[in-house]
Amino acid sequence: MRRLLTSTDSDFIGQVYQYLRQHGIPVSVTEQGNNLELWLHQSSYEAAAKQLIQDFKNNPQVMDTKPSRSARSSLLNDLLRNTGWLTRIIAVIAVFVYLLLQMAPESILGALRISNYYDSYPVAQPWRFISPVVLHFSVMHLVFNVFWWWYLGGRIERYLGGSWLIAVFLFSGITANVAQYVVSGPNFGGLSGVVYGLLGFCWLYSFGRRTPLWLPPGLIVFMVGWLILGYTGVLWVNIANEAHLAGLLSGCLAGVVVRLLNPTPRKNLR
Repeated sequence: MRRLLTSTDSDFIGQVYQYLRQHGIPVSVTEQGNNLELWLHQSSYEAAAKQLIQDFKNNPQVMDTKPSRSARSSLLNDLLRNTGWLTRIIAVIAVFVYLLLQMAPESILGALRISNYYDSYPVAQPWRFISPVVLHFSVMHLVFNVFWWWYLGGRIERYLGGSWLIAVFLFSGITANVAQYVVSGPNFGGLSGVVYGLLGFCWLYSFGRRTPLWLPPGLIVFMVGWLILGYTGVLWVNIANEAHLAGLLSGCLAGVVVRLLNPTPRKNLR
């Protein structure tokens, strides 16, 4: 993350933000006291961003009224660029398992849920402690979880490396699955516990400092708000509340531990 501009003029910052986004530059705006700050997400865009800002200052009329093609594709490009082999493999496995689940639901559930019983941990089949994370029961469930896995997991893998991502994946996934099993039994699945683990990891790893894993406060508020809503019973879908909460707490713990260990980043996000 790099700060490009600081200003008290909200109209100016808003126009510059829109202009940069129209040209596919990944930026966001945050508040700092009475100032608004424009932040660049990926350092490889810095030269282009500074040139565009100068162009805008010289001639504010250059801003297009319609989003450019690059702006519409910038999110897709970011998602493809900021991933690694582990992120992609888990996403593909989740999609593949979903397709198999539509064809042979009893066989797939029997093979991948945490246990076939309500009171017996799968000690003899240890893969079952993690395998429920690739089970999804609707397209919306699958798309939501894979999107956030791809976005958060990809960023961790690119910045810290696959070994740290797989450690967080296993720790938060197993913790979430066991917590949900204790409360509700074996009939659950999904990457959402892991997603909350990745959220908690990025949150605490970057808390109070700007790192490439820093997340906008609005995103954290939304995800934590969704978790709380799950406990109210007002949502129209079945929510694995204990998996979400356990995943978030385990991810927060992992974020603190890795922050203290302070591993050398593999590479900066682009």
